[in-house]
Amino acid sequence: MRNAAMILGVVAGLIGMIVGFFGYGYVEAIKHFGDIEGVAEQVDNPGLIQSISIIAPLLAIAGGAMAHARALVAGVLLLISAAGMYYAFGFGVFTMFPIAFAGVAGFLGLAAGKPDQPKAHF
Repeated sequence: MRNAAMILGVVAGLIGMIVGFFGYGYVEAIKHFGDIEGVAEQVDNPGLIQSISIIAPLLAIAGGAMAHARALVAGVLLLISAAGMYYAFGFGVFTMFPIAFAGVAGFLGLAAGKPDQPKAHF
């Protein structure tokens, strides 16, 4: 389960980076060139879109990278990443795979079964 969480988390982060590049770039392009009535208009909360464009893929890649060593923490990071992408970008044709991959990887990380090490997590 840890290996699956690791692979799915890294893939979710890489695909999420592509979505993030376009989300961040769209906000910057509208900020620079202005709205085009009916074609391209600024989003309601551009700061949220720009911050989630950076943070969500970062959390997915970090969660995937640590899934083998610290599955519990990785699962939480991956679920936060999936929730952030869903909240900021919604569920659509370009976001369905990073959201689904990060969500499944998060559940696999949480369900890894045995504790990571015999000592406490903190």
